[in-house]
Amino acid sequence: MKTLETTIDIDAPADIVWDVLTDFERYPEWNDYTRIAGEAVEGAQLRVAPGPRAGRMPTFTPRVLRSRADYELRWLGHLYVRGLFDGEHRFTIEALGDGRSRLTQAEQFSGLLVGPIMHRYGEQTRANFESVNRALKRRAEGLVREEPTAGPDVAA
Repeated sequence: MKTLETTIDIDAPADIVWDVLTDFERYPEWNDYTRIAGEAVEGAQLRVAPGPRAGRMPTFTPRVLRSRADYELRWLGHLYVRGLFDGEHRFTIEALGDGRSRLTQAEQFSGLLVGPIMHRYGEQTRANFESVNRALKRRAEGLVREEPTAGPDVAA
């Protein structure tokens, strides 16, 4: 078994981070490393494919194991058949207070081919996780900056 884990702090509340993470249709606007089709609903099947800057990564069709708004998205995918190369991927969002959040992206790999696949693609996979984290941070923080601020009520 092999686990990769990356973390990034984001100057945006957990609900904004969640919205960016689960709005798969908008990924091409901000995420050059991953394309996801489907819905972030427990039991749903997704199609997770590499984006244009991800390199030669495989496409998976994982099943969503857990989807808890503003907190966790987790899925399990297999390369070809179960037990060959399996990956349980998770995103967790921790509210830090003051409109800030911490995103952790991790994947636990298991199966007969973990050694050779991780030897070949492990560093690229970690780099892609970190790139997605940074892109998600930019997107979420940009959305916070765009939110209108309430001004004082002025009676006319």
